Amino acid sequence: MKRKPPGQVRIIGGEWRGRKLPVPDLPGLRPTGDRSRETLFNWLQADVPGARCADLFAGSGALGFEAASRGARHVDMVEIAPLAVSSLAESRATLRADNVDIHRANVLAWLRQAEPDSLDIIFLDPPFDSGLAVQALERIQDNGCVAPGGCVYVESPSKFPELVMRAPFALARDKVVGESRLQLFRRG
Repeated sequence: MKRKPPGQVRIIGGEWRGRKLPVPDLPGLRPTGDRSRETLFNWLQADVPGARCADLFAGSGALGFEAASRGARHVDMVEIAPLAVSSLAESRATLRADNVDIHRANVLAWLRQAEPDSLDIIFLDPPFDSGLAVQALERIQDNGCVAPGGCVYVESPSKFPELVMRAPFALARDKVVGESRLQLFRRG
C-alpha cells in the first residue's frame, strides 16, 4: 500500500509569511488551521512582538513558528513524538529560526521545571481526546510560569464544555471555529 505524503501548513504572517512547514503523519496530529491561526494572531497582535512563548504539544510547530515569524523574542517548542521533533528541527533549520528552541519532552514534566513569570504567551493545543488540556492548565496555574499580563491560548474540541482557569487568569476571548473551540485567558 502506498503511503500518502505528509501534509503542509503555511505561515500566514510576518517574516516567513507564505513559507510552508511539513506536517508529520502522526495519529492525532492536526495543525491549527489558517482561519483559527488568523483569529488567534489578531487577538495577540499587540502581545507577540518581543514575547517569550511556549508552544506546548507543538506537533507541526504551526503556532510557535507563526509567533516567531511575527516577532516573538523567543519560542520554546515542546513535543514528545520523535518524528514530530525531527520535523520541527528541520523546519527550524530551513527558516533559520534562531529564536526557537525545541525540547523533546513530556509537556507536564517540562512545565514542572518552568521558571515563575518566564513566559508571556503559552500555546496549548494537545491531542483533542487526550484530556491533557485540563492537566496542563492546572500545571500552568500551579507553577506560575505565565508573567502578569501574559496569555494562555487553548484549543479544544467545540463539543467539549469551555475550559476554565482560576484567578488571576480571566477568559479574554472565546470562539468556535469549525470543530475547534479557541479560548484565550489573560493573567491579571
